[in-house]
Amino acid sequence: MIPATYHRFIDWIGDGTGLPDTILHIHAGLAVLMAARLLTRRSLGSFVPLSLVALAEAFNEVMDRLNFGSWRWDDTLSDIANTLFWPTVICLGIRLRPMLLSRDAARVKNDTGIAADQTVEARAGIEPACKDLQSSA
Repeated sequence: MIPATYHRFIDWIGDGTGLPDTILHIHAGLAVLMAARLLTRRSLGSFVPLSLVALAEAFNEVMDRLNFGSWRWDDTLSDIANTLFWPTVICLGIRLRPMLLSRDAARVKNDTGIAADQTVEARAGIEPACKDLQSSA
């Protein structure tokens, strides 16, 4: 009863939007990721929002299994890949960003002999020796 009602609801969404199942899974994964981020107040770089996307997709696939009476492995695996791909890329990108920024800052310091904060001042057109004169003027 519940799996059939759930499946009719999913079909209603697909029929109403006119989008193929693949695109719906991509959008659903991103929507669940954003909702999980807002509800848990955890960073997208933490694994909490990503875990909730995986949990929602597992629920969807179990409901499909109960509705159809057997696993449809080609469909199930492509649904999982489509739902989890972009949320995983976003999570890992945000999670790895601090490591990449610190590595880049160290490389800039080693290449120029200037610390990263001095590089920012130089890009802004402020000479490090003249910074004190500008703030007192």
